[in-house]
Amino acid sequence: MTPLLLLSALVLVCNLYATVAIVLGVRRMRSLRDIPPLAGEKQPRVSVIVPACNEEGTIEEALRTLLALEYAHLELIVINDRSTDRTGEVLARLQAEHPRLVVHSITELPDGWLGKTHALQQGARLASGKYLLFTDADILFEKTTLARAMTLMFEEGLDHLCLIFRNIAQGLLLNAMMTDAGGGLYFLFKPWKARGPHRRHFMGVGAFNLVRKSAYLAINGHEQFRMHPLDDLMLGKVIKQSGFRQDCLSGFEFLQVRWYASPGEMIKGLMKNIFALFSFRVSLVLAAVLGVCILTVLPPWGALLLSGWPRLICLLTVGIRLLSFAWGCRVTGVPLWTVPFALLTPYLNIYIILRGMLTTLTHGGIDWRGTHYPLAALRKNQPIL
Repeated sequence: MTPLLLLSALVLVCNLYATVAIVLGVRRMRSLRDIPPLAGEKQPRVSVIVPACNEEGTIEEALRTLLALEYAHLELIVINDRSTDRTGEVLARLQAEHPRLVVHSITELPDGWLGKTHALQQGARLASGKYLLFTDADILFEKTTLARAMTLMFEEGLDHLCLIFRNIAQGLLLNAMMTDAGGGLYFLFKPWKARGPHRRHFMGVGAFNLVRKSAYLAINGHEQFRMHPLDDLMLGKVIKQSGFRQDCLSGFEFLQVRWYASPGEMIKGLMKNIFALFSFRVSLVLAAVLGVCILTVLPPWGALLLSGWPRLICLLTVGIRLLSFAWGCRVTGVPLWTVPFALLTPYLNIYIILRGMLTTLTHGGIDWRGTHYPLAALRKNQPIL
């Protein structure tokens, strides 16, 4: 067996394994649509906490869906975190219209905290609910979302529940990038295993992290990872590793967000946290880039440039990737016209990973919402993986 044949066969096997693992895993995940809403007389008090920093374009629509939730015992807290746009004006108008909306403004960020983790922590301190729901200022909720989620929390004794959302942004390349990123996160974190007893498997989603308050207090809230850009995943990790019960469901029909407006905005948005995914370690970044090159970049070139069995195997590998992409599009509701862009997204992934690393190293940290966070402080966080 020639080296090229061996390499192409190995790449085929790895792609096939990843595809089968993701498909079978997603099929194992429960969907929120199969969970009935919790009856009103059983509904415990839930405090919804929304951090907002310069969210004037999205927060009103998002809050109106939260205000429309069919849940009797609901507390809605918005933390206006040093916004410099019209976010404060929008919140004041909504509060006048809905007096039950609680708005708390932060004017200064204490040392040793990221803005978002600090805002979430402050919101939790104000909360009076038995359960805390952390969500973002651009998430659109279906009116029964919380009541359905609380059925699981109440009847199964869960301490933490997160939901996978549906992206409703437009654009073929943008949706291809999101589908590819989503597939990678599925394979990396295996959210279908979050409900299992093994503490190595965990999940957290910034759009919907529902936590029993006693569990949140037991882990000392966001304190343990107050300088981690991936606060949603870290919340899931710390809760699971502390021995609490966790689950992750598909919430596509109940939780939606226009994640990014364009490919450029997505690239810019990932700059702040992609290096954190690799624990700010250059060696892990280089290993990841090498893996992406071998598994997704080489097969199309092999199909064009090689001959004989290596070429046929590379063609088969490309076919498997495109079919898996088509399956992902069907599951998430993305147009099938997105599939051909799967051949382009690996190059963008490599660019995002390398640029994110180099930008962080060059600037000595990350710049997020007008604040600079030093790399030395970021590296003190425990790793995400």
